[in-house]
Amino acid sequence: MRSKKLYKVTFLHLGKSYELYARHVASSALWGFTEVGELVFEPAGEGLVVDPTEEKLREEFKDTRVLHLSMQAVIRIEEVERKGALVIRDAGDGQKVMSPSRKLTPHITRELRAN
Repeated sequence: MRSKKLYKVTFLHLGKSYELYARHVASSALWGFTEVGELVFEPAGEGLVVDPTEEKLREEFKDTRVLHLSMQAVIRIEEVERKGALVIRDAGDGQKVMSPSRKLTPHITRELRAN
């Protein structure tokens, strides 16, 4: 059985370009809007890298069941094989607004202190 489709959705919001992953994308019942649902985030607190972009987006969309994005805001919708990093870029110059940083677990903190 094939797993559910995964979409990378790029859209404009408040002068920024957001890249999110979702399992559901369709034309909205609201005229002129695209419906984006089942947003995909990594489980909180996993891995050695803390991605502040993912944390910010998880917090921003924590109570969102479905996004209804205006057609003018949607830049691109791609069907992809696997999830990549979430990105927020400045819409003007395309530069990333936030980047991942290393999570300081007790083990890593001891190693840093030893050096």
